[in-house]
Amino acid sequence: MPAPASIPRLVLESGDRFGDREALVDGQRRLSFAELATAVRAASAAVIATGVDPGDRIGLWAPNSLEWVVSALGLLGAGAVLVPLNTRFKGDEAAYILAKSGARMAFVAPPFLGADYPALLGARRAELPALGDVVSLDPSGWAEFLDRGRVVSARTVQDRTEAVGSSDIGDIIFTSGTTGKPKGVMTSHGQTLRVFDVWADVVGLEMGDRYLIVNPFFHTFGYKAGILAALLRGATMIPEPIFDVTRVLDRIDTEQVTVLPGPPTLYQSILASPERPGRDLGSLRLAVTGAAVVPEELVERMRTELKFSTVLTAYGLTEATGVVSMCRAEDGPATIAATSGRAIPETEVRVVGDAGQPLPIGEPGEVQVRGYNVMRGYFEDPEATAATVDADGWLHTGDVGVLDRRGYLRITDRLKDMYVVGGFNAYPAEIEQVLAGHPAVAESAVVGEPDVRLGEIGRAFVVPRPGASVDPEELVEWCKQRLANYKVPRAVTFVTALPRNASGKVLKYELRQSR
Repeated sequence: MPAPASIPRLVLESGDRFGDREALVDGQRRLSFAELATAVRAASAAVIATGVDPGDRIGLWAPNSLEWVVSALGLLGAGAVLVPLNTRFKGDEAAYILAKSGARMAFVAPPFLGADYPALLGARRAELPALGDVVSLDPSGWAEFLDRGRVVSARTVQDRTEAVGSSDIGDIIFTSGTTGKPKGVMTSHGQTLRVFDVWADVVGLEMGDRYLIVNPFFHTFGYKAGILAALLRGATMIPEPIFDVTRVLDRIDTEQVTVLPGPPTLYQSILASPERPGRDLGSLRLAVTGAAVVPEELVERMRTELKFSTVLTAYGLTEATGVVSMCRAEDGPATIAATSGRAIPETEVRVVGDAGQPLPIGEPGEVQVRGYNVMRGYFEDPEATAATVDADGWLHTGDVGVLDRRGYLRITDRLKDMYVVGGFNAYPAEIEQVLAGHPAVAESAVVGEPDVRLGEIGRAFVVPRPGASVDPEELVEWCKQRLANYKVPRAVTFVTALPRNASGKVLKYELRQSR
């Protein structure tokens, strides 16, 4: 059946379609789809009672939880626009997002991971003149908020929900800001649901699947490929606030988890855990991952040791509603590891040169995307929007990639991460793929650094596998045997972990600064 016209209608339809099936498990708390729809309507009533108008922006600063799901869906049901905030943000970062979006209201979790969100915002209220109510998501604050909605009639909530249209903006998700101030990416209800209806079809998400959502809800993937995809297909959401391998193993075992998406490091951590043999992981069925480097050996081990029957890779970015290309279930391990699949149905992907000309098969260039997945623009930033989405509708991703004859895309790097060695372009992801093949390497990141003679040379930051022993010269020699000389890193630095943002992306600018 076609996806509903809006996210609020999806909530209501899923309540009717899936009824008493389990929709959400958060610790000891369990909600059916019908109960979730009721809880969301109550949250919508409270948002309306607070004085929020359709189109108003509302911030949400909290980890994955039942409250995140209900408050996000509730504010959407009231016609408001969701503005998620990264749980790793400091006060200044959160204040910037709330001020930039003009948020009228915010939902804020109690202290988490050592950060006191209410105090951080309280210290900056003078910088946020548009911000009214700040609702605490602790039990008493949440109950008090919901109590406001008792004065709002069911008919008022229904009218507000039914007024939300397919073309209305549903969320403004700010980019990570690793190369400058974050920009707010606007996507509509209709395009979001179309993209993730397709996503759910391609990965094979099914009614009754039990979906452990470790990817953070404040990120496109956790929210849309998690919450919304589960509502579209009748899968049970099991939110996890942080990735802890012991807790994840426990949840897989006790909740009989079938679906576990995540970055490659998630599966590597599970495979390396000494606690794994004592857990029942036989329920696992579907894994979806994505990165510039996914070692083929990892795909094989996920299938043979973790028993996933389906392992898929994909590529996306916030400006493309999170999804550009996907592998398919019938693809082999080499294709899944080496590519990010082909364009999702009824969209276009091309690779272009410096002058914007389409490049031949196999030649690296900037990846561009056109179709219903392309954002509606950056919030109140027409200049940045015009620089990113051209007059013909092509989204300039800033990623470097190669297309093969089948239309499968291999992401080789970010344009900004490429460096030039003696006049030759070096793409770090290609070098990282070679390093990933060494038996002592768990993961790596390569960056360019200045060199008097060659302009730039490569430095590899390497995380060794537990218990492995290797020296820099051995890794350099390994690369020399497999890469053109200009691509071989001239230096190797061993680290215990790579710096990452909350979405799992390696922060290469931190590595450059650490040299």
